[in-house]
Amino acid sequence: MFDNFIGNPAVVASLATMARTERIPQTILLDGPEGVGKATLARRFGALLLGQPDKIEQDDLSLPHNGELIAEREKWTSEKRAEDPLLFSTHPDFVTFPPEGPLRQISIQQMRLLKERAQFKPLKGRWRVFLIDQMDRANAQAADSLLKTLEEPPEHLIIILTAENVYDLPATIRSRSVSFHLSPLSDGDMRQFIALRGLTEGAERLALAGGSPGLAASLDFAAYEKRRAVLIAMLEASAGEGNFATWVTQSESFVQSKPEKLDRSIKLLYSLLEDLLVLSSGGSNLRNRDLEPRLQKIAARVSFEWIRKAVSLADEFGGLQRRNVQKGLIIDHFVVSQRATLATRS
Repeated sequence: MFDNFIGNPAVVASLATMARTERIPQTILLDGPEGVGKATLARRFGALLLGQPDKIEQDDLSLPHNGELIAEREKWTSEKRAEDPLLFSTHPDFVTFPPEGPLRQISIQQMRLLKERAQFKPLKGRWRVFLIDQMDRANAQAADSLLKTLEEPPEHLIIILTAENVYDLPATIRSRSVSFHLSPLSDGDMRQFIALRGLTEGAERLALAGGSPGLAASLDFAAYEKRRAVLIAMLEASAGEGNFATWVTQSESFVQSKPEKLDRSIKLLYSLLEDLLVLSSGGSNLRNRDLEPRLQKIAARVSFEWIRKAVSLADEFGGLQRRNVQKGLIIDHFVVSQRATLATRS
């Protein structure tokens, strides 16, 4: 079942041994960067235990029909979503609980439904497998509700959690899980993945994906370039390369585009800041190599402290958006704060 799963061979081997020996912890935590294959590995592991991989793979959240359903439910009221919590279960013994709603969170209603369904015996075989994808997007109430299930899980139940940042999970959940970290793929593994998928513009995908096969496969170059153009302009304004009035004009289309969510830009912002740090340190291995002249100008104007504070502000973006702070206010606050840092340095 792990054929054509590329990268992180030690984790794959450990899960294969668990399945072969049937010595399986009841809660498994897979953490690592977005798109590195956490949910894919969880589904492959579930298929190894339950069979019928074709059914389990129908619940891949990246498939168009699943993405359309999640997007459609964003338009629902919170009350309507609470009455009908989202799950996917094409295979009756493999259930996926994904984040949903405008803020893409795991809800307490989903975790209550999980607790209820956890008591059902497997339709066939020994196990039921529940995947909670992006558990680090659960609020405190949802995490507390899940904890009650983890404290006394039925013998037939295996819960797999995925998280981008394991430390965004409560310690009480981490302590009840057997954890595996998935690292970004090497360039060699990424080339193998790109060739296996027959992806076009492979060199560009390799450079921009940062070791994430999921990002490489899903990269929409037009949307990516539009998003990146806003962010590089934001950094230029923050570093004094452009005036604030010009930045406001450039940011208007981004702010007015309701489908454009801020969390899609956060990781791209990190990659630009990483390139600035590389240039400030005298390095040359950039992810955004085509932007090197503009990045060089920014790097020449800013300090390490400026970059550190920029990273800290980027860290706060996700939390601000989940508290429903308007994205226009968030990005303008970034520019104003960073220009103030620049002025202090002067």
